[in-house]
Amino acid sequence: MGGGNDGRRTAIDGGLTCREPALPAAAGGGPARLGALFVLAKPGIVAAVALAGYAGMVLAARGTPAPRTTLVCLVALVLTAGGAALLNVLLEAASDARMARLGRRNAALRQVGTGTTLVAAGGALALGLALDFTLLPPLTGLLTLAAIIAYAVVYTLWLKRRSPYGAVPGGIPGALPVLIGYSAVATTIGFDGVLLFLVMLLWQPPHFWTLALHYREDYRRAGIPALPAVRGATYTTIMIFLYATALVPASLALWAFGCCSVRFAGIALLLGLAFLGACFRYLVATSRYRRAFAASLLYLVALLTAIIVDLVGRGA
Repeated sequence: MGGGNDGRRTAIDGGLTCREPALPAAAGGGPARLGALFVLAKPGIVAAVALAGYAGMVLAARGTPAPRTTLVCLVALVLTAGGAALLNVLLEAASDARMARLGRRNAALRQVGTGTTLVAAGGALALGLALDFTLLPPLTGLLTLAAIIAYAVVYTLWLKRRSPYGAVPGGIPGALPVLIGYSAVATTIGFDGVLLFLVMLLWQPPHFWTLALHYREDYRRAGIPALPAVRGATYTTIMIFLYATALVPASLALWAFGCCSVRFAGIALLLGLAFLGACFRYLVATSRYRRAFAASLLYLVALLTAIIVDLVGRGA
């Protein structure tokens, strides 16, 4: 459910710095192993999934969703996103071992062990799906299952390894939490949910590519055809600008079709222009790719928060 967003995640991804949480100093006991398992569950991705899912719920409710639905859906999202992340770590262990930037993750996997990680992944996925299929509309469970399969199997084992453009369709599982949250409230998918899904879908590839620019040598060593490693920095930068530019009208469509207020439109326009400015500064003027990655995270968090505040305020 993380789409094409590999790399050192933060708590949305963390403190917006693209570093994984440091492992506990202790090497042995239960608390240390739990801490290592927490690293493997990619808490930044989980936090992003929860925020996107809640934005979808708020959009469907046109305000604050029912507390019970909110709680069940968020718990299920956290469990399934964490479980999918653990499964992804196991499936990519061989290639991750060749990537220097993932040293903490590799150490965490050795500390926890593949067997324990697999049990934790299966348990989290099973419990999350059980909540979806028993306490939420059937569509919510089906969308969650589709996101898990698309991320852990289709993207991880196939798209990512076969094409430099794998991050484009690979963004689908990362965008599905919006529809998962929406369907939990509305029991179906409305046009407004599709618009927000489109925004998330457009955001995923440039978010991944900014990080891949910084670590393109790691991807080459691992044999993963990430776009910067195959097409180079200039071409990747152009693609990032195309997607970042498309985000502006896509986000404004939420206002144009009456989903959000004109106040949101103004904020969305400013955020879109600020993101484009950050892309120019950090991709063209200075080549500080990790700063561009952080800017993409800030953009998403701010945009989803603006949607939530706008709709909750109007529904109050």
